[in-house]
Amino acid sequence: MEKQIINTKNAPAPIGPYNQAVLTGNLLFVSGQIALHPETNQLVQDDIKTETRQVMENLKAILTAAGIDFSNVLKSTIFITNMNDFAQINEVYGSYFSDAYPARETVQVAALPKGVNVEISVIASK
Repeated sequence: MEKQIINTKNAPAPIGPYNQAVLTGNLLFVSGQIALHPETNQLVQDDIKTETRQVMENLKAILTAAGIDFSNVLKSTIFITNMNDFAQINEVYGSYFSDAYPARETVQVAALPKGVNVEISVIASK
């Protein structure tokens, strides 16, 4: 099966040997996004809601580059470093979706890249 690499300057450049997203068939696999601002390459960590919003905006930019939006998301994975932040993360995350929410898991982890508090990846259908 053929794969197409999706990258956009409207989301942070990968910080390792990976791409922002890979499209194969009608499935788009979006790499985990953290709260790096794509223009400044600086972390946005004023508070957990602001951090989560930047993560979601990065995901939105990648989905847009692939010609789709959050309504196409089938599954998401949320990694957080503090489960006490879950309600605030969930509030921001939920505002990007309508009634047809994707499948999801949320996992507390010991640490994330660059010391961030939240990282989210998605799988979408084109």
